[in-house]
Amino acid sequence: MPLLLSATPPQTPPRATVDAGRYDAFWLWAGVRPQPALARARRIYLLQGAVVGGDAPRLIAQRPAIPRIRHAELWMVLRVETLAWTPQIDAQLLAALQRWQRAGNRMAGVQIDFDARTRHLDRYATFLKTLHAKLPSRYKLGITGLLDWSANGDPEALANLAGVVDEVVVQIYQGRHVIPGYQGYVAKLDRLPIPFRIGLLQGGEWTPPPALAANPRFQGYVVFLLNP
Repeated sequence: MPLLLSATPPQTPPRATVDAGRYDAFWLWAGVRPQPALARARRIYLLQGAVVGGDAPRLIAQRPAIPRIRHAELWMVLRVETLAWTPQIDAQLLAALQRWQRAGNRMAGVQIDFDARTRHLDRYATFLKTLHAKLPSRYKLGITGLLDWSANGDPEALANLAGVVDEVVVQIYQGRHVIPGYQGYVAKLDRLPIPFRIGLLQGGEWTPPPALAANPRFQGYVVFLLNP
């Protein structure tokens, strides 16, 4: 890329390296082994599958077993390569949500992990509005976001996102590396009109800017777990 909402975002002392044991929200991707920190998690973003493109876009499940998580709020994550969804993809998503809910999980909603380029945010907002309308009302819709949105995102396009998205998790890393100069982008996150979290990389660098905790839309952190 890819735990309970509270009135006051969790405060984390400045540390140079992200220690998963100090956080309570995590992404767990396919192929990544569970870690002790997950037992104390309050929120887990669990990869369910990937929507791939090509001549026939389709949703490929990457988690064959239905999760059964009782202690944490659960978000179903889809890694998305194309926004050209078919009715079959919609049906697969809704069916998977129903299965996870019936298994006793505390389902919060769906997170779309799509690298929407800043200049295409208006198109992305249109897709998300359509998707939001298809979800049962009890589920929230979340997305991941790129750092560049805060600096160069069109205000109108960002406002359109705010109308349909419940939260955005802004990632300060790309692949398995922290983005150089992330501090400058994070300092501009007050331009985001959406409740947001900061997506951190386990073992990566992170020093929170002093003004971040005072931002009323800042909700805390999500740590992308890696295999040792």
